[in-house]
Amino acid sequence: MILVWLILIPFVGGLLCWQADRWGDRAPRWIALATMLFVLVISLALWVTGDFALPGEVTRHWLLEWRTSWIPRFGIEIHLAMDGLSLILVALTGFLGALAVLCSWHEIDHRVGFFHLNLLFILGGVVGVFLALDLFLFFLFWEVMLVPMYFLIGIWGSDRRLYSAIKFFLFTLVGSVVMLLGILAVYFYHQSVTGVYSFDVRQFHELNLPFDLQWWVFLAFFLGFAVKVPMLPF
Repeated sequence: MILVWLILIPFVGGLLCWQADRWGDRAPRWIALATMLFVLVISLALWVTGDFALPGEVTRHWLLEWRTSWIPRFGIEIHLAMDGLSLILVALTGFLGALAVLCSWHEIDHRVGFFHLNLLFILGGVVGVFLALDLFLFFLFWEVMLVPMYFLIGIWGSDRRLYSAIKFFLFTLVGSVVMLLGILAVYFYHQSVTGVYSFDVRQFHELNLPFDLQWWVFLAFFLGFAVKVPMLPF
């Protein structure tokens, strides 16, 4: 359950920041800072206590794993797992999230609670992306970041912020839709080969995809990632 809490903590913290706005500007800032430091502390504790032996030396391949059925009709699960790489990325998210709160401490002077709500929702989505092993769940967390980012740009941006927010939203949405098509292509190919509907990344690894399909799936994922980074010329 600790993997679930690593995702839920930023979302709960964001809601608390939003409600704490009625108590003044300082309360949301301190709650947001404590939230991301909590994520960082949990990550560092897992780092210190975790077993990072190579897969060939032990029977299990994940430091932590949590799995439960969600929409079985379509083979969708809540499947989370953490290895050494994802642990580093989650810890980095907690560290950079705390820095983002500190850097905005004196820069954001209006609607402070709502600002931190959007910031922490983005960070919660980032943590979810790093832990998801179900590609539908991965895509859900990927899209969770889109709307809060729109508000951050549209409300607290600089010149032409509304134009920039709308352009960002539409541009990023197009990249995400293309990536979704790539996910669905692998999803339906897996079903045609195995007769089972699943979004499990590990089952996709066992597929022998035709080269032509590999090429188009790669382009779909590349476009989605390049737009989100963003990478020139996207």
